[in-house]
Amino acid sequence: MNGSLPVPIPRFDIDVLCVGHACFDLTFAISHHPGPDEKGVADGFISSGGGPAANAAVTVARLGLQAAFAGYLGDDPWGDRHLQEFHNEGVNTDFIIRGTDPTPLATILVKPDGKRTVINYHGKTGYLPADSLDFTGVHPRLLLFDGHQPWLSLALLDMAKQSAIPTILDAGSVHAGTLALADKVDYLVCSKKFAQEYTTEADPEPAAAALNDLAATTVITLGRDGLVWSKAGIVRRLPAFGIEVADSTGAGDVFHGALAAGLADGQNWEETLRFASAAAALSCTRLGARPGIPTRAEVTDFLTARSGE
Repeated sequence: MNGSLPVPIPRFDIDVLCVGHACFDLTFAISHHPGPDEKGVADGFISSGGGPAANAAVTVARLGLQAAFAGYLGDDPWGDRHLQEFHNEGVNTDFIIRGTDPTPLATILVKPDGKRTVINYHGKTGYLPADSLDFTGVHPRLLLFDGHQPWLSLALLDMAKQSAIPTILDAGSVHAGTLALADKVDYLVCSKKFAQEYTTEADPEPAAAALNDLAATTVITLGRDGLVWSKAGIVRRLPAFGIEVADSTGAGDVFHGALAAGLADGQNWEETLRFASAAAALSCTRLGARPGIPTRAEVTDFLTARSGE
């Protein structure tokens, strides 16, 4: 990253501050996975901002809470478009640093069954230094990290401990960033891949219990198989809602954002899990991660209609 002076941040209160990765997604709907040297034609195309923490911030905002995003966007057209999306969604952007390194890109190929292939490009864009932003006077109700800005995240974790601010880690895979944060957060919410790689447990229930050595509350998301959570010696499963999947891209991001919103909003734990699961399910019914993020009214209507499940 190019060096820059710390950016002063105005004093204000927010519900959820999301720290981590922002990119720009180019999503193509295709009839089948292309073979070697094959040319094809996409059945649909959507371009929008993306990234785990960035999508979580937009999710929080669409659910009616005050969200902010801390991370990096390049001084390029992709960064301009993503920044404008944040503004349009009402996400606070005072925590974003821009520079000459490129905005990361993601090309996503979505098959008819909703499964996708993702190709990421980061170039030489690296982590922001811990002192890139001055968080003095910032008072979020909750902090959400995705592990892609570890130095900023570690600095904020120190503040969170001093101020008793709850923290969530979205751990999609085992890498340096998630390993640096996993044992320092209150809620470790991870993928099946992370759980298996970290614990070597094939069964998610003992894996969730084992992860309690890192965090007091753990959740393992399992896609169509729902989730497993572990808290205070209790291990439980929650099935997924049955839906017709159009595109599963970003469903995990939406789950994390909705979970953060529910906790910040004072919902009880199991109610929050069901709320977040509903939001993630709805996001799978539309093409594109960002376009699929539901509003609070949509989640409420969905839960009312599925009250028997």
